[in-house]
Amino acid sequence: MINGEGPFRQAHVDPLAALRTADEPPWDVYLTGTVFLDIIFTGLDSAPVRGTESWARGMGSSPGGVANMATALARLGLRTSLAAAFGDDHYGEYCWDALEQGEHIDLTPSRTVPGWHSPVTVSMAYESERTMVSHGHEPPSEEPAPDFPPHARAAVASLTPGVAAPWIEQAAGRGTRIFADVGWDDTGRWDLAGLADLAHCEAFLPNAEEAMRYTGADCPRAAAHALAEHVPLAVVTLGSDGAYAVDGRTGESAEVPAIAVEALDPTGAGDVFVAGFVTGTLAGWPLADRLAFAGLTAALSVQEFGGSLSAPGWSEIAAWWRRVQSVDDQDPAALSRYAFLEGLLPEVTRPWPLRRAVPTIGFGRSV
Repeated sequence: MINGEGPFRQAHVDPLAALRTADEPPWDVYLTGTVFLDIIFTGLDSAPVRGTESWARGMGSSPGGVANMATALARLGLRTSLAAAFGDDHYGEYCWDALEQGEHIDLTPSRTVPGWHSPVTVSMAYESERTMVSHGHEPPSEEPAPDFPPHARAAVASLTPGVAAPWIEQAAGRGTRIFADVGWDDTGRWDLAGLADLAHCEAFLPNAEEAMRYTGADCPRAAAHALAEHVPLAVVTLGSDGAYAVDGRTGESAEVPAIAVEALDPTGAGDVFVAGFVTGTLAGWPLADRLAFAGLTAALSVQEFGGSLSAPGWSEIAAWWRRVQSVDDQDPAALSRYAFLEGLLPEVTRPWPLRRAVPTIGFGRSV
């Protein structure tokens, strides 16, 4: 069965504590991209209708874009470094402070660009879906160039068809493990050979539709096996059916069903899934446990509104685990799938669910 107020102080858990050494890389994960200011409206009964005014019952503001992934990684205890350009407007200052001071993300490779205003996305969530409208100017040509990324255990990249990012090859050459996803191919070619940087990746995590289009397979599981011939680890997300993964080095495969939840806002859920999978992989967990953890973190995120706002930390995970164990008719088999969490989770006294989204910019931070 397994389903499932106010900002609070996160419990600190280091999932890589047993692996840390004196000569390890300074960062667990590096990533680069564009930071948006996200303004999220929730509680809409339907899509806005032309010529009318719609009132939302909920609202949240947070850093978005690549900040969704960076926040998800940091809240899971990974030392995270981000290279991005920030506008010198109030939105940019807010996003910088929220990431550096609020989430303890390293912004040393990032910089503020005078005269460049922050990109903005307005997201409207309804019927378990979302509609987004974005505005922004081209990033400055001197935007933080990731040609010399800091040394890290792993990096997360978004592959672009037909375009190679030099930093990916360079990072992989230094031993950084590259985890990649991909967006929709607007060219319609869906040519796997066009993903030049896939050769440098350890793991590739497309959704089912993307995986089938790139491989020509007629089902997501067959697509995962086909992708595993090109990348060591292929993970295909199956939406409400969970996820399926194939390790091309060992031939191992694993499938874990999704957790049934009442979704409030799916914004950023894919980023949270990747962050959970990266965490489990760096920690050396079995493949099925990694899939289960990634699916759990994504499921927890859609019960909050906002992208980076909704990313769960260990306190939310612990509160969820205590809650589901208390359900009288809980399926023992379903519980056993997540028993690997038991030794990791902190003690929490907060109730589930734990709400912490804030409606606007400018209030003092509570703890």
